[in-house]
Amino acid sequence: MALENGTHAPDFELSNQFGERVRLSDYRGRKSVALVFFPLAFSGTCTGELCELRDNLQLFESEGIELLGISVDSKHTLRSWAEKQGYEFGLLADFWPHGEVAREYGVFLEEKGFATRATFLIDEGGVIRASFISGPGEARPMGAYRQAVQELRLARV
Repeated sequence: MALENGTHAPDFELSNQFGERVRLSDYRGRKSVALVFFPLAFSGTCTGELCELRDNLQLFESEGIELLGISVDSKHTLRSWAEKQGYEFGLLADFWPHGEVAREYGVFLEEKGFATRATFLIDEGGVIRASFISGPGEARPMGAYRQAVQELRLARV
């Protein structure tokens, strides 16, 4: 079961597409974070979703939100995909232990071996303020991101 809004987001440390270590707690007190779990790089639905995020990156940047995609792919696969698609946000490799972070957030699909499409918006204090999940094969609409950003904004007041 996915983590609920109002709970503290589990800390983690993963490599991004450049091999740099990224720790969620490094953003605490500095920036909000949007964690975007996706099944696999180079798949049609995931590519479409992340290209839409790429094209709407200002939605997050204007609110001081760090956008981070997470999948079970290797950092090498994520780097190749990011370069091909022009993604200018971090992609994190939940590669080994396989899917460990997705499991902590309750979004790992054991029978498939990857995460479902789940998004968590985490405030500067490390609390999940908004989240949403789409069904298998269903892309997350930008409207859901806009609503989640609005919920995060209201939680800041």
